[in-house]
Amino acid sequence: MELESGVSASQKNPSQLSWVNLSKDLLLAYQSFGVVYGDLSTSPLYVYTSTLSGKLQSHLNEEVIFGIFSLIFWTLTLIPLLKYVVIILNADDNGEGGTFALYSLLCRHANISLLPNQQAADEEMSCYKNGLSPEAAESSSLKRFLENHRSLKTALLVVVLLGACMVIGDGVFSPAISILAAVSGVRVTKTKFTDVEVVLIACVILVGLFALQHYGTHKVAFVFAPVVIIWLAAIFSIGLYNIIYWNPKIFHAISPLYLIKFFIKNAKEGWISLGGMLLCITGTEAMFADIGHFTTLSIRLAFAFVIYPCLVVQYMGQAAFLSKNLNSVHNSFYDSIPEPILWPVFVIATLAAIVGSQAVITATFSIIKQCHVLGCFPRVKIVHTSKHMFGQIYIPEINWILMILTLAVTIGFRDTTLIGNAYGLACMTVMFVTTFLMALVIMFVWQKNILIATIFLLFFWVIEGLYLSAALIKVFQGGWVPLVLSFIFMLVMHVWHYGTCTKYNYDLSNKVSLKWLLALGPSLGVARVPGIGLIYTELATGIPAIFSHFVTNLPAFHMVLVFVCVKTVPVPHVLTKERFLIGRVCPRPYRMYRCTVRYGYKDIRRDDRDFDNHIIRCIAEFIQIEAQELQLSISETSSFDGGTTIISVRSFESVSSWTVSENEDVGVDNNIASGRSFSRQPSISTYDKENPHSRRRHVSFLVPDDPALDHEVKQELLDLAQAMEAGVAYIMGHTHVKARKSSSLLKRLVINVGYAFLRTNCRGPATALNIPHISLIEVGMIYYV
Repeated sequence: MELESGVSASQKNPSQLSWVNLSKDLLLAYQSFGVVYGDLSTSPLYVYTSTLSGKLQSHLNEEVIFGIFSLIFWTLTLIPLLKYVVIILNADDNGEGGTFALYSLLCRHANISLLPNQQAADEEMSCYKNGLSPEAAESSSLKRFLENHRSLKTALLVVVLLGACMVIGDGVFSPAISILAAVSGVRVTKTKFTDVEVVLIACVILVGLFALQHYGTHKVAFVFAPVVIIWLAAIFSIGLYNIIYWNPKIFHAISPLYLIKFFIKNAKEGWISLGGMLLCITGTEAMFADIGHFTTLSIRLAFAFVIYPCLVVQYMGQAAFLSKNLNSVHNSFYDSIPEPILWPVFVIATLAAIVGSQAVITATFSIIKQCHVLGCFPRVKIVHTSKHMFGQIYIPEINWILMILTLAVTIGFRDTTLIGNAYGLACMTVMFVTTFLMALVIMFVWQKNILIATIFLLFFWVIEGLYLSAALIKVFQGGWVPLVLSFIFMLVMHVWHYGTCTKYNYDLSNKVSLKWLLALGPSLGVARVPGIGLIYTELATGIPAIFSHFVTNLPAFHMVLVFVCVKTVPVPHVLTKERFLIGRVCPRPYRMYRCTVRYGYKDIRRDDRDFDNHIIRCIAEFIQIEAQELQLSISETSSFDGGTTIISVRSFESVSSWTVSENEDVGVDNNIASGRSFSRQPSISTYDKENPHSRRRHVSFLVPDDPALDHEVKQELLDLAQAMEAGVAYIMGHTHVKARKSSSLLKRLVINVGYAFLRTNCRGPATALNIPHISLIEVGMIYYV
């Protein structure tokens, strides 16, 4: 591949390549300021206020202030810098990070996944093992123990979901505390604002923030990084000024001796203060979670050379100011700002808080999407707001729920200290979960000695455990909110996951017998009418019960039947060339195929109007590969109903035995090589007129008269082309899941009430899969589980 300069990459010397890569990383580091570090960089607005809100105020002095700064300094050094930047950023999943990335790594290297639709063919994907050697896949005794106990697998999933629920809590508390802390600056102006007026201003900004979410981050992304950079420059300058003007001796507090003295003299009060002090590292998880948008080096450069020194100097400056102004604890940040620049800093602080809140809200949308693809969250509407920036999504239902919860927290608490108690508990729980999963990754994925994993786990759990215990002490002072929210979200997730798995297991145990199907003969005992029937099923193997229900109740079926399974695999992204798995369900005369469509947990499922055309193309190529006995990427060896071949859509155009002509849903008259002519004049429905983007492009296939082509193969391709010309119908099961009367009361409550309510009020499967309603056939069934 030629570069823009006209010199190939292989001809460039290493120094040139390293400079190009460094330039790219520096650009990404600049962009990361507005996406990754907005929340972390606005923490100085409220950390000291939250930390010094308890009994510690009664005996506040310079030594206490020095001890608090020493704690903040070492907290920033040990957790964001050492744990995340140095260690955890190495545990990316093919360039993706976050709680689900760690979980997917574990699922691929140990049999701990509870998703029931995994196949052996999934393990042959190029990114499945992340490039590890065969020795790295060897089982350890601990891994085998985990694999053999389903209760431990379930417990691990619950831990992951707990972390996900706490991240959702961040989406509620971060906008509330950031915006409220930013606008609290109006209290120090000459125009004295009351607490009610400050809360009202914060609520107006919050409503505007959530109302603009549907436009997407990319609309204003170009101002995000400059805003945060200006904010960082401002807090660095203010911090440096306060150090020099108020108390240069604050530099001595970097020594851990001040930390030790602080705890010796303020044992209980010092421990309780940790619940507010941990707010200095809120937003740290974003460094790992958002790594997919940038690179590991760019994240490290931005934090180590800009974020870390700016935050340290700012916290040091506030401490220097407070050591000489002990009465300014309640609004330490704004009180420490020189009067001439108060209003400009207030404006920048508010903008920076909005940027940080925006990033957390977007991250919440991403977490909800990942929970959904794991089968742990009801189907919701996912809108991709950008064609260029990957991962920018908008979920309307979640957005308005977050807005209501955020407003309720802001109006209910009206105090950054109380909100900080809730926010700190949510953030520290996420970090606690990440440390646990990382220890498992060190053992199972990196194949390091269990002693190394244990040292990592204990070292950071001791530190994080102190902060978490201090946050739990404040449960009745606001900390109960994330616990309640997490309980509600986890209840929803558990009910949905249980109902989904129960329904899948019913389908699995009630699959249509292949012997019964073969006994019906190629006609299936009914009339085979022209056209293609795409039968959507959650089963990756076997024939669903809705098929036999359809056959026994209706007298006709389509000439070509394709069982389509759209599923998620535990990798962040599936390559386009590995997305489709094609196989036969029955012998050739039956004209029945299986298509498994695989997506990663971070893949974008855009509204692809050519989806059915892709499937037909892949089937056509599969027919030829099978006929020519080209064993390309054969993943299973059985002749049908299980045997699948990886088919690349892109490679289809290189197949010379097919000619493809595309038409945009207009009348077509395409001649097929056999001499027969087919004319198709599809009518355009009212729905299509009102929704022109919903119409799918029609693709015609012309089979050339190639003497080298086997007669049976040619006839099968011809039947496929004729069926495509006749049209495509989409067949789905419209099922109602009910618990048996003999089931326990709890199961009947979960299935008949909880799961039924969620299925009724979530998006329908046809809408979620972008299936046109004009061609949809639903088969009603009741599942008694």
